[in-house]
Amino acid sequence: MNIVIAGGHGKIALRLSRLLAARGDTVLGLIRNPDHAGDVRATGAGPVVCDLESAEPADVTGHVTGADAVVFAAGAGPGSGTARKDTVDRAASVLMADAAERAGVRGFVQISAMGAGEPPAPGRGDVWDAYIRAKGEAEDDLRRRDALDWLILRPGRLTDDPPTGLVTLAEPPIGHDVVTRDDVAAVIVALLDAPDVRHRTLDLLNGPTRIADAVAALRPALGGGQGA
Repeated sequence: MNIVIAGGHGKIALRLSRLLAARGDTVLGLIRNPDHAGDVRATGAGPVVCDLESAEPADVTGHVTGADAVVFAAGAGPGSGTARKDTVDRAASVLMADAAERAGVRGFVQISAMGAGEPPAPGRGDVWDAYIRAKGEAEDDLRRRDALDWLILRPGRLTDDPPTGLVTLAEPPIGHDVVTRDDVAAVIVALLDAPDVRHRTLDLLNGPTRIADAVAALRPALGGGQGA
């Protein structure tokens, strides 16, 4: 497969790039900072400098042309203010989805957040409120796009613990707990290989089920699939 990852220097994105490249897929990682190119290249992916907050739509379309799927793994990150939650977590997702549509790329996996689209919990602060609102609006944008075979993945609290290979993966709500970044990356690989699991919003935690079995269990619920 040919996969383009937006936010290619993120912790999940680097793990995902390594898994995909190791099995022979072609991976491009879109990055904002050229100093991060070496880290992306070390995973086996090709770094592409593209600041999604200022890029021209035609340039982004060019980067995704020929891809089998786009993975949106970008985020404003810790320490960013409310404005960048909107310009990255919402607007950059919309930009990537627009580009995928123009390029005829149907597959689109968005890494979102638990609680997106819901009223934010009291006392979390303006930045958290902006983050959850931006993620929810980015999800809503995807759900309106008939031209994309989109999938929204909402991991729980992320850790850098070693991978377990065991998860709970289902439509929300499934509760709140942790999931390792390695397991998130492995789930995305499995979902990319299951094009009939699309047009779904899925929560993800570490749990009791092997990743392959958790993804396989989603397939009958589509009643024959909405294939990519």
